[in-house]
Amino acid sequence: MKLNFIGADHEVTGSCTYLNACGMHFLVDFGMEQGTDVFENAQVPTAPSNIDFVLLTHAHIDHSGLLPLLYAGGFHGEIHCTEATADLCAIMLRDSAHIQEFESEWRSRKAKRKGQDNVEPLYDINDAEGAIKCLVPHEYDEIIDISEGIKVRFTDAGHLLGSSSIELWLTEEGQTRKIVFSGDIGNKRQPLIRDPQYIDDADYAVMESTYGTRLHERPADYAKALAEVLKRTFDRGGNVVIPSFAVGRTQEMLYFLRQIKEQNLVEGHEDFPVYVDSPLAIEATNIFMRNKHSCYDKEALEYVSKGINPVKFDGLRLAVTSDESRAINFDRIPKVIISASGMCEAGRIKHHLKHNLWRPECTVVFVGYQAANTLGRSLCEGVKKVKLFGEEISVRAEVTILPGVSGHADKAGLDEWIGHISGLKKVFVNHGESAVADQYTLHLREDMGLDAYAPYSGAELDLLTGEFNNTEPVYVTRTAKPSTAYQRLVASLDRLTAIVQSSKGLTNKELGKMADTIANLCQKWQD
Repeated sequence: MKLNFIGADHEVTGSCTYLNACGMHFLVDFGMEQGTDVFENAQVPTAPSNIDFVLLTHAHIDHSGLLPLLYAGGFHGEIHCTEATADLCAIMLRDSAHIQEFESEWRSRKAKRKGQDNVEPLYDINDAEGAIKCLVPHEYDEIIDISEGIKVRFTDAGHLLGSSSIELWLTEEGQTRKIVFSGDIGNKRQPLIRDPQYIDDADYAVMESTYGTRLHERPADYAKALAEVLKRTFDRGGNVVIPSFAVGRTQEMLYFLRQIKEQNLVEGHEDFPVYVDSPLAIEATNIFMRNKHSCYDKEALEYVSKGINPVKFDGLRLAVTSDESRAINFDRIPKVIISASGMCEAGRIKHHLKHNLWRPECTVVFVGYQAANTLGRSLCEGVKKVKLFGEEISVRAEVTILPGVSGHADKAGLDEWIGHISGLKKVFVNHGESAVADQYTLHLREDMGLDAYAPYSGAELDLLTGEFNNTEPVYVTRTAKPSTAYQRLVASLDRLTAIVQSSKGLTNKELGKMADTIANLCQKWQD
């Protein structure tokens, strides 16, 4: 009964944990790394085809984004998650595949002009569709028998529509261990969705630490604080550009903007238009409404009970096509532009920054976490010039950070979550920048009396004995990160290995033909 830490260890993105228990191999999350990596991740210690199932905490790409690559490598098991997470993953994984295909095509055109090889996407839309078909939705709070000796329950984590903490019971050799995976723990008093629900007991906890050293400074009236930013920008004749995660943060911002319009908080500009320029965000907003009864908080449900959609209002305009997106910046009327991605690393937001960053009358408002080494973090830290689509752009717009609308719990919220769990033997801290994870771990040890560790990727826990073997960190070098083409090749090798291992029942003639085909392929690339 072993647990291996794979991703988001001393880093914020790329969440993944591998377990081998009760005769099964399975993962908790399989997320994509975003921003610049600091540490090398250990490989999942078995081929994708040997993974029996996946437990998914929520739909964000840093938790779900590599599931199509898993499928491409030969995984065809079930991916267990909440109903809303399954709905969101269906659009987010397709969107991720489209972005990768688009960017690889764009980079390939540039490479061709330089006489270089094409750039391959990490996975394509067919891989995404395959992973989506593996999704198995469940309701909150029901105990599910996954297989003999393995039970699971999804508990609302209050981070995103459908987000969950996972309670996992493993019984092997007459002994039972309960492990809790926090997923991303939500901030209390968020608009729309419920506060985090707490867990009573566990033997081991694996918990996030994104804001483990900070307390959120939420304005007393968030709608009023946002309205003040809008008014001073509109008075200058500028646009307000909000880089926003398409799923979760965009819907929260629409909720606040509805309040601002309802209360006429932007004097002199009451009819200001709001553009949502993200097809993914538009689809996600519809999913929010479909899951309102299972995920909305009391205040949002009061709107619903009156027949009011809490994320729609007069003046809301949706840009779906590329032409609609481009037209936004040729309209000189002061406006709000909400666009993805939230960290400014991809998507349509980069076009809006190109058109607005150089204009001193405009404002860029950051309303979410910005990972290290992302364009969003650079802008927050005061960079004076940025490069967008090969062009250097001066940063003359006002750049402001509106704190408090974080989807992650702060230090007090993390303490409250872990403080509810009794019987803990050990706590493992992940999903945080390296220094933050270490500091929060020290806090758990010294201030809360818990046996806490911040593992590096590759560390292993024996769940029966409690023995924990940490590993030394392996730092990423400039040339260490493999290309997407190489990662696809490794996935293909895993798939080929699975085919060979399952071929024992074939006839000698069929086996010989398979062996010759593989030999010819090897010879081709050796010559």
